[in-house]
Amino acid sequence: MAENTEEEKSGLNFVEQIVSDDLAAGKNGGRLNTRFPPEPNGYLHIGHAKAICMDFGIAEKFGGTCNLRFDDTNPSKEDVEYVDSIREDIHWLGFDWGDREYYASDYFPQLFDLAVRLIKEGKAYVDHQTSEQIAEQKGTPTQPGVNSPYRDRPVEENLDLFMRMNAGEFDEGTYVLRAKIDMASPNMHFRDPIMYRIIKYPHHRTGTTWKVYPMYDFAHGQSDYFEGVTHSICTLEFVPHRPLYEYFVKELADESYCPRQIEFNRLNLTYTVMSKRKLLQLVKEGLVAGWDDPRMPTISGMRRRGFTPKSIRNFVDMIGYTKVEALNSISLLEYAVREDLNKISTRVMAVMNPVKVVITNYPEGKEEIVEMENNPEDPEAGTHKMPFSREIYIERDDFMENPPKKFFRLAPGGEVRLKGAYIIKCEDVKKDEDGNIVEIHCTYDPDTLSGMPGSMRKVKGTLHWVSAAHAKDATARLYDRLFSVENPAEEKDRDFRDMLNPDSLKVVEGIKVEPFLAETAAVDAHFQFQRIGYFTLDSDSKDGNLIFNRTMQLKDTWEKIQKK
Repeated sequence: MAENTEEEKSGLNFVEQIVSDDLAAGKNGGRLNTRFPPEPNGYLHIGHAKAICMDFGIAEKFGGTCNLRFDDTNPSKEDVEYVDSIREDIHWLGFDWGDREYYASDYFPQLFDLAVRLIKEGKAYVDHQTSEQIAEQKGTPTQPGVNSPYRDRPVEENLDLFMRMNAGEFDEGTYVLRAKIDMASPNMHFRDPIMYRIIKYPHHRTGTTWKVYPMYDFAHGQSDYFEGVTHSICTLEFVPHRPLYEYFVKELADESYCPRQIEFNRLNLTYTVMSKRKLLQLVKEGLVAGWDDPRMPTISGMRRRGFTPKSIRNFVDMIGYTKVEALNSISLLEYAVREDLNKISTRVMAVMNPVKVVITNYPEGKEEIVEMENNPEDPEAGTHKMPFSREIYIERDDFMENPPKKFFRLAPGGEVRLKGAYIIKCEDVKKDEDGNIVEIHCTYDPDTLSGMPGSMRKVKGTLHWVSAAHAKDATARLYDRLFSVENPAEEKDRDFRDMLNPDSLKVVEGIKVEPFLAETAAVDAHFQFQRIGYFTLDSDSKDGNLIFNRTMQLKDTWEKIQKK
């Protein structure tokens, strides 16, 4: 507890405290260099956003630098598309790596040379067994492993085989290079870990130059060292890997400079899966509309849905960095998004399920312009003009013929205020043959427009609306949580695809939006549809076919459902 109290006093999280202490002690010549090392085998998700905020944020805070290094050691799963998307996501979050873009493949020659050196020093050997045989010989956490029959192969033979592996003489899976450490070590990662395996797949940067590729545990620490990284910050699952990281790094490092690995808790979210393998499955099987589907926890999906970089960074700050794994409520992320959108979103009118209202005492053919506030949270946001006419649309749900007691919207004989315009009173309804209401007939009070004497008259309900003659048609995509189960990862006996929320996307055609919205809507612009929710224009939109994604409802309906 004392450690936490000290951290709270200093205002630093535990990683920042370690960095601060190292800098104060003059370690690594007083330098700070972090790195963000994504594998280019998928799109980044919000868990990566937490790591990005740590890696780049800590460098900014202490005047250091942060490298972007692509961990491209498995060409069979990698793609340039992923490299491009990763760059875009980091920039969108507000971070930059300057001229420090690196690749693990930059170090393939040095890593190969180090492997050769370790073979010559008797610290590595070529094994000719199947992966299943090697796994079986590793033993268990309570039982020591068994030495490979090839462990004491002569150095010359190991060297010859390793060179031939890289020359492409052998099939994938026939030979591997292993470090000779300790098959009885209590740390399973020390039981002669694999350093290199054969992969005969062209690399997106090096082509067919290499036929052997280094494993993560061998490549990662060495790449940190070659780059001058001082603090290698990663998530808690790498704690058992740290001794091996240090073992390999010490083959290169000395007292003057040595990278240090520090681990923090990963980001886990309710109603979400973070497994890249499962996310890839959703994409490949067409269960979502791509990596940037607005229901996906990917950064590109959240951007398309209308989340802001600031809201994601604020959320990461809220949950913080500790050494204890936790499951964070997605409601907290949604709260952070609403908080930011409330400050920056332009208020507009859109009617999702329109029913026509005819204001019978309003002159036919007359039109007038009313002023609408763009954002009450921002006095400098100004106003925009909105047309008003004899026929308008309101939400069908805002009218009831036989309302319950506390229904403060429109009902026969009742009055409501049209936001920014007049008070109207329902006089009659018009129905079709099946009894469905097709028109609501109202009268208006001409003295109740804003600024007029009657505008102060009190009525309990205020409705949003659009002028029927001026409204533009649009489509709304209403997004919700992708999974209906709070913690899909814990449901071990169920296929994660069976837990998808069938209501995660509802498409509403023929919504009516005010002209100002149709004219100004742009991808990455944020709007609040009054009384409905936050929306942004989707990239699928075309002229004459506007599509709006619902970023978030105005209030958290899930919390209410859970409490029932």
